[in-house]
Amino acid sequence: MNMLVDGEWRTDAYETTDEEGAFDRQETAFRDWVEADPDAEFPAEAGRYHLYVSYACPWAHRTLVTRALKGLEDAVSVSVVDPYREDDGWEFSPEREGCTADAVAGADHLRERYLAADPEFTGRVTVPVLWDTERDTIVNNESEEIMRMFDTAFDEHATRDVTLYPEGYRDAVDDAIDAIYEPINNGVYRAGFAGTQAAYEDAVTELFDALDHWEDVLADQRYLAGPVLTEADVAMFVTLVRFDAVYHTHFKCNRRRIVDYPNLWNYLKELYQLPGVAETVHMDHITEHYYRSHADLNPKRIVAVGPDLDFEASHDRDRLTGGPPEALLD
Repeated sequence: MNMLVDGEWRTDAYETTDEEGAFDRQETAFRDWVEADPDAEFPAEAGRYHLYVSYACPWAHRTLVTRALKGLEDAVSVSVVDPYREDDGWEFSPEREGCTADAVAGADHLRERYLAADPEFTGRVTVPVLWDTERDTIVNNESEEIMRMFDTAFDEHATRDVTLYPEGYRDAVDDAIDAIYEPINNGVYRAGFAGTQAAYEDAVTELFDALDHWEDVLADQRYLAGPVLTEADVAMFVTLVRFDAVYHTHFKCNRRRIVDYPNLWNYLKELYQLPGVAETVHMDHITEHYYRSHADLNPKRIVAVGPDLDFEASHDRDRLTGGPPEALLD
């Protein structure tokens, strides 16, 4: 897989599996924080930070959903890369629908922004990237941390009074995020990129055991951490919304579909229908990226045309206690 090595772009430098054939995800490299403190190294300021994303990527999608739910569209600007990732990595293709130019520096490829932050950078060039336009550097490229920053540091600049990491639920939120990460968020990748039958079967077993568990939880509980919408639900949403269209077929996660789970399917529809969320879902980018960018899994790069999913259909989640913040119901 492609990556930068000491500032040089390499197309043969990264293995996706370990010695046992299990998918091995690289740790993110930039881990600074934006804070709601004017004296902080990276203070939360409207118009200062820029977000680089792919609509196709679930990790980037987390940050877009959080940005939308909080109403931070005017405070944090966005550039969107092409969904088809070729040998040169993430590319800016403003002529394509849904894609943009690099609004900060006019770069052709996202790796140029990594090198602007660290000319000797070694690692994969991933999205999302939170860029500081004042210091001209990357603040952070870890999706969970960017999501948390948007939720906790930018309240002064948010247009919606929405808290996704509420007092009284924070331990439950952190526990839920941890609980779904390995078997579900990363589990679909562990299945899809497994290098051995045993590694694949282990990943699929853990994935569906976890989905079965949360199906049972959501029978009597509105959201993952309780009656309130939280960051954990954002993290779950971005995997579920891709599941039937790509993970079920492309990553061989085909024991069941999300539409076969009554509670997960209705939960997914409720989240999709929250204000601002549907606008972050670009299924054409999602399907093109997965089916065309992974030549080792799909050599002919044929993009599946289905399934037809009606995320706008009615759901039954109002039968349960709790619900979205009032600011999302105005």
